[in-house]
Amino acid sequence: MRHGRLWWLWLAAGAPATGCYFLLPEGSLARNLGYNAIGLVSALLILLAVRLHRPRRPAMWYWFAAGQAVWVLGDVVYEYYLYGLRQEPYPSPADGFYLSAYPMLLIGLVLLVRRTAARDRAGLVDAAIVAVGLGLVFWVFVIEPIAADATVSPLERVISVAYPAADAMLLAVLARLFFSAAQSTPSIRMLGLAVVLLLVGDVGFSVLSLYSDAGTTGFDAAFLLSYVVWAAAALHPSMRTAGASADGPPEGRISAARIALPAVSALLAPAALLVPAIGGNSGDRAAIAVGAVVLFLLVLLRMAGFMDQVKRQSRQLEDLAMHDDLTRLANRRRFERALGTALSGGRPHVVLLDLDGFRAVNDQLGHSVGDELLVAVARRLVAVAGRETLVARMGGDEFALLLTDPAPGAALDLARRLTAALQEPLRSGGHELLVSAGIGLAGPEGAADAQELMRRADLAVDAAKESREPFRRYVPELDDRAGEEAQLGAELRTALDAGQFRLVYQPIVELPHGRIYDVETLVRWEHPDRGTVGPAEFIPAAERNGLIVELGAWILREACRQGARWVAELGRDAPERITVNASARQLAQRGFAAVVGAALRESGLSATRLTVEVTETAVFEGGQAIATLHELRALGVRIALDDFGTGHSSLGLLQTVPVDVLKVDKSFVDNITMAGRHAVIATALIQVADGLGLTAVAEGVETSEQAAELQRLGYRFAQGYHFGRPVARPDFRAGAPGDRDRTVAPAGAESRV
Repeated sequence: MRHGRLWWLWLAAGAPATGCYFLLPEGSLARNLGYNAIGLVSALLILLAVRLHRPRRPAMWYWFAAGQAVWVLGDVVYEYYLYGLRQEPYPSPADGFYLSAYPMLLIGLVLLVRRTAARDRAGLVDAAIVAVGLGLVFWVFVIEPIAADATVSPLERVISVAYPAADAMLLAVLARLFFSAAQSTPSIRMLGLAVVLLLVGDVGFSVLSLYSDAGTTGFDAAFLLSYVVWAAAALHPSMRTAGASADGPPEGRISAARIALPAVSALLAPAALLVPAIGGNSGDRAAIAVGAVVLFLLVLLRMAGFMDQVKRQSRQLEDLAMHDDLTRLANRRRFERALGTALSGGRPHVVLLDLDGFRAVNDQLGHSVGDELLVAVARRLVAVAGRETLVARMGGDEFALLLTDPAPGAALDLARRLTAALQEPLRSGGHELLVSAGIGLAGPEGAADAQELMRRADLAVDAAKESREPFRRYVPELDDRAGEEAQLGAELRTALDAGQFRLVYQPIVELPHGRIYDVETLVRWEHPDRGTVGPAEFIPAAERNGLIVELGAWILREACRQGARWVAELGRDAPERITVNASARQLAQRGFAAVVGAALRESGLSATRLTVEVTETAVFEGGQAIATLHELRALGVRIALDDFGTGHSSLGLLQTVPVDVLKVDKSFVDNITMAGRHAVIATALIQVADGLGLTAVAEGVETSEQAAELQRLGYRFAQGYHFGRPVARPDFRAGAPGDRDRTVAPAGAESRV
């Protein structure tokens, strides 16, 4: 049998056993023995539960079991007098056993709540209010009438008063349990119910004995059920953690009952004065007066604690509002507030830092590693800047440092030290990671407010990243450039809406005969005022403002339609493939493969006729870009790697990127006809392509001599002005290169997208 079900089985057996007790003849030995049996079994079950569940605090459960057992001994002693000696003495030795059980239960309950009392002063005060209020009621209605009864002996009065006094102490501890920070487990709740049942039995017995001649046998049900529930609390598996503190501050878990119970208890003293028999009794009035004063002081103490709690939580909320949860650095709000204060009385400088490649860490290694990396970067920034410099995480992978009134050159020196510090690897999630950053500096000259200073620092960061410098300082020329780019972005938006872009196609030919095998799709902007604008002027701006995604989708759709028209119109003379360039932003879009698939379906072009060309830089950081290429490969689309040999880690990329075509960069073709080492790389690249089963395309071929040398090295495909310039309608029926215009463009004049 599983131990977790024992408590339920005991309740299912104990409750009916309590009912059966009342079916036995009243006053019979069998009835009393049944009462004792339930108590003894409950005590033994508590000991069994300690052995089965092995709680964190076994001592309190031993005290509970001892209290139950001593009560049973008291019953046995009383029954000896009643049935053996035919006497009903009061007081008797049985009362000694009964009264000695209360301290044992009190010790167990105190052990249950004592570890939470130190940090939960509010709960302690609330419990004291309830205990004083209800204790006052005990005194007025139970204890004082017993103590004032002159018809009984002093010993009888002492014993009679001891019972409700013990109940009052139990009530105080029960109130402390209710307001404690202990976890509210089923075992704890059943313990509270057991104590309540015991108090109901004791108080009911005392009150009925004082104010009525009716029998008190009915209260045996409360005592018996208290036995049963106490044992069930021990048998429940949650008894292992009974008394453990709950998560979070206890004052944060305020319920209606927690507010109402002390409030009602505080009103008991004045309410008692409204009872006619009490108001006329000088002893009662004195007790009520003392109780009212104590309650007033306790409520005052509770209100003071409440005000402290509000202040503390206010400070905590302010701290949360001003700090980054992950790094515990200042956040944007605090940084901008500090910057505004510094601007009003000094000459602050801002150093803004934006990490490179952080998104790839999240994509490839997971967000937990990325979070650890941000924490490591934060620690290093603080170590470099020092505690006197405010370091903030502005959001994402952007950090800022505030120098409130630095010495001349201090901001530049800090930027240099930050650059050097980030060149050392950072430990994150078991990985040694190397990160770089674009750093921008801005001073207060001419800055009207904190937002303006931050804007300037942001411009400097962009300039540093674009120029690939470790850091840049803001200069007014950056504003002019930003304004021009903003205007260019607006014009690009208009150009997209007005249809000002057109496509041209540059041939990719087979060597040696020059048949056009493929065409690369390029874009031109027919500006209404400036004429034809090359891609080198507008593509970078489109990349930065995000319009490249929309522009790239338009290019893709138009190129697929044109490719399908060529196949329909030219048949075998049509190019076997059409190549479309994809930017880094497009590859980072999760739905880019779906965009390609939709363009193919709408145009009717076969996926095998489409090649998507990407740069090494676009896929170097991996993540979504690599996943997108795999999705394109699954569609049947070929992948071309552009500018091969000039990027970050070309050979490494061939292991992770699904590549079909290597486009050898023009820089390896320019001097290929010269003797010596100039042809070594081009030779090595064709060997790599052949070895991996890839197609190699030599780019930037401008002379027949270059074409002949490439053919001799083993190249079968080439592209460049020697074979044809980008035009809207290439001549696919032409024969050899000699039939075409072989005008050679100046070196570096070829612009491609």
